[in-house]
Amino acid sequence: MSKWSKKRKWLTILLSVFGAFFIGISIYAYTLYSSVERTIESIHEPIERVVSEKRVEEVQFEEQDPISVLILGVDERKNDRGRSDTMIVMTVNPSTKSMQMVSIPRDTRTEIIGRGFDDKINHAYAFGGVEMAMDTVENFLDIPIDYFVKVNMEGFQDIVDAVGGVTVNNGFAFDYSGYTFNEGEITLDGKKALAYSRMRYEDPRGDFGRQDRQKQIIQAVIEEGASFSSISKFDDMLSIIGQNVKTNLTLSEMFDIQKNYKDARHSLEKLQVSGSGQKINGIYYLIVPEETRIGLSTKLKEHLNVNNSAVTKKN
Repeated sequence: MSKWSKKRKWLTILLSVFGAFFIGISIYAYTLYSSVERTIESIHEPIERVVSEKRVEEVQFEEQDPISVLILGVDERKNDRGRSDTMIVMTVNPSTKSMQMVSIPRDTRTEIIGRGFDDKINHAYAFGGVEMAMDTVENFLDIPIDYFVKVNMEGFQDIVDAVGGVTVNNGFAFDYSGYTFNEGEITLDGKKALAYSRMRYEDPRGDFGRQDRQKQIIQAVIEEGASFSSISKFDDMLSIIGQNVKTNLTLSEMFDIQKNYKDARHSLEKLQVSGSGQKINGIYYLIVPEETRIGLSTKLKEHLNVNNSAVTKKN
């Protein structure tokens, strides 16, 4: 066999290997896309309010307009939509490559939009589902709420397990639900993460401390889910998400957000809703001072690049 024939033979083999590799990658990519598409179809929950009334213009992803997302952690029961025990508003600004996250205590007293009376803010979901919760939070913070993500808290532990667990920095040691959580950096699987995020009464900061731990877990899940190592767990993640998550985001919107907003996840500022506990007619509420609410609203508006005028609301 001539020297040229040998080179041609090896070139043919090399091209065949690359061809097979490319076809394999293409098939895998198509399989992933198809799996994602099916999952998004199953979790998509459209709502009637397409654009927030507090938006002058519809969000344009290609223009990198800042967006807001209401995350609801719901304790769902059979034949009962349950209550939103966790309410977190996340704002994303790709221009400043930053996110802001604020937890709203479930006992916060505010007007329930659509009911016309004041009550605990987490009752909005129990009364009127996602849309009433969005409207009530939007009214309380005086900012547009563009999208929602609803997570079944019982399935939350499966989501943590799907990304391989999370690592957080625990501020103080405590025991809860049969687990010991040491001070400092700790790694949690799904069951421990759920317990870590639920503890309240042993925390000197009460519900506020619990909110901070919930935000820690969410941020860690975002980081783990975005890492390359999570690709190997993709099918498990999609299956769990399909069973435990609902959102009004479409597949194309998710792709647009991933493309234009992904760098914002590297900078997260955690904000706080503060107030004082008070019993009204024998029921405990968190009363948020008006100046506190307006100050928080102004900060979120600046991050969202929306009008800074705050409307006085009843609390």
